Amino acid sequence: MTFSICVREPYVDDDGDEQTRFGVAVTTRLAGVGTLCPFASENGAVATQSLVNVDLGRKGIEYLDDGLAVEDALEALLDADDGRPQRQLHGVGADGEFAFSGEECKPWFGHTVGESYTVAGNLLTGPEVVAATVDAYESSMPDDEPAEAPLAERLIDALAAGHAEGGDKREELRVQSAALLVRTTEDRETAPYYDDLRVDATETPIADLRETYELAREGYETAMERYAEDYADDENAGDSES
Repeated sequence: MTFSICVREPYVDDDGDEQTRFGVAVTTRLAGVGTLCPFASENGAVATQSLVNVDLGRKGIEYLDDGLAVEDALEALLDADDGRPQRQLHGVGADGEFAFSGEECKPWFGHTVGESYTVAGNLLTGPEVVAATVDAYESSMPDDEPAEAPLAERLIDALAAGHAEGGDKREELRVQSAALLVRTTEDRETAPYYDDLRVDATETPIADLRETYELAREGYETAMERYAEDYADDENAGDSES
């Protein structure tokens, strides 16, 4: 698997309450990466890659949901994994970050841990892929101001920046894929459609993921507008009957 980003962001919801959202996004030169790599819940986000062990992602999120710190959860899983030297595992929890790249990952491989995010990749054209992904995400978060775009959109922008720098170096592999997940502590009746997206087999993963996002966001906003109109009509009908 190629490169991914995990992030944690605090924000204030429409009621003025403090919330936290977690996101993870990934792309690779293989099909169906969304079934293998990204995991997220209202307590964190995890990406498992290189020689993938899906249980590291699944159990990592389970441990975070049980209240473990992300470094304790993921380090414990790696300690029990005989394939540790070939694994790449990273993520964010409510209060911390963790990243690991085994010494037997295929070059170029590496990772970066920042304040509230992690980025990791293997089989890349070079370190500039990770650096570009980091720069794009950091630039989307202005100091002391809410981000203008939804997290899902900014995760796609971060992947696009890394992809533009070369991304996965296996150019002989034509089929590619990409995926993203966003979860939040906010109690929402309807999660935005664009917070859980996958492009499973394509030659243009980032472009297709962005188009899918734009269509999903348009559909979600249209549905919310229609719901609001229907609710208003029902309220008006009730008033006229009373």
